[in-house]
Amino acid sequence: MSLKIPKVLTMDSFKFSNKYVLVRIDINSPIDPDSKVILDDARFREHARTIRELIEDEARITLISHQGRPGDPDFTSLNGHADLLSSILGVDVKFIDDVCGPAAREAIRKLNPSEILLLENVRFQSEELLERKPELQAKTYLVSKLTPLFNYFILDAFATAHRSQPSIVGFPMTLTSCAGRVMEAEVEALRKIYGEMEGKVFILGGSKVRDSVKIIENLLVNNVTDKILLTGLLALVFLYAKDVKLSSQVVEAIKEKGLMGEVSKARELLRKYGEYIKMPVDGAVEVEGMRVEGDLESLKGRIMDIGAKTINLYKEEIKNAKTIIIRGPAGVIEKDEFRVGSEEIVKAAIESGAYIIFGGGHMRAVVDNITASFHGHMSTGGGALLTFLSGEPLPGLEALAASA
Repeated sequence: MSLKIPKVLTMDSFKFSNKYVLVRIDINSPIDPDSKVILDDARFREHARTIRELIEDEARITLISHQGRPGDPDFTSLNGHADLLSSILGVDVKFIDDVCGPAAREAIRKLNPSEILLLENVRFQSEELLERKPELQAKTYLVSKLTPLFNYFILDAFATAHRSQPSIVGFPMTLTSCAGRVMEAEVEALRKIYGEMEGKVFILGGSKVRDSVKIIENLLVNNVTDKILLTGLLALVFLYAKDVKLSSQVVEAIKEKGLMGEVSKARELLRKYGEYIKMPVDGAVEVEGMRVEGDLESLKGRIMDIGAKTINLYKEEIKNAKTIIIRGPAGVIEKDEFRVGSEEIVKAAIESGAYIIFGGGHMRAVVDNITASFHGHMSTGGGALLTFLSGEPLPGLEALAASA
């Protein structure tokens, strides 16, 4: 299988002085479920390069991004994100609690050169959640209302480039567009490593089950991977598909999240490719504030991490790998006692000497607690990263190429 990366324009192709520039960034970050405090500022710091360059060029800068998904505890306003971005940039980032209504449009018009405005969470607009062809997204209310206000659109959200949503693929159809510095660096890094990957082990976790099931299928069908090690909610869905007796709380959570369709897909993948898929054999739950480990069928309550047996089994798979791709934490990393699985996997990967690609902001938070450097690449996006590596086109990149 060959990977085809479309050619896209970069910021070097344009002069932004005194121009109105809309920048799609991705500052979707881990948030404390109780205090709502942002736990990791890595994505903010990555996008700072693009934004600072536009400040120096005296562009009139409007930022658009998202946080969480409807119904999830981290689905919040971007007001706090503006404060954090202001702190990192050392300049005032204005915020308005509107996306494309009259208030937002007026605030955009009033921007002076080098000023920055962050719009409200774009996913507060229901149409942003629809994935359709770029030509249709270009006709959405969001795109049609904002397009007349801008000269350029910069897509810097590699982490969301696998989504065919209005703020990703709609604006390249209506505005002169290019890749931002984060997008440019991500694609170049992946372009360099793709042809060299062999002895590949994918370690997939986290809670984005639907995305991951599709990616797993692509990886296996296209013969991209030698082994897939599962953790997190994703692993629980596959375990349930294998008829492992999980606690009623886990089963209920799978059903409440509407993942029974993914259970059926997982069952079929296990039937066809079971030899390539490894799953946990034990886990950890919280009992009176303490971490308690046990075999999966004996645990009661919510499984919040992988256990010692699974960690050791996975270490054996990791140590002989030449390339390791890790996306998503193994457990609930917001709680220190359930970071164990994620941290042990990262340590084993680093000690293996393999080339490591970490995907997603949650993994950066784990890695930064362990080491300041490693042999590999830290991607800003997990889902986009794996979509790319599995051979699927990235709608965001394809839209940029079409715009060019």
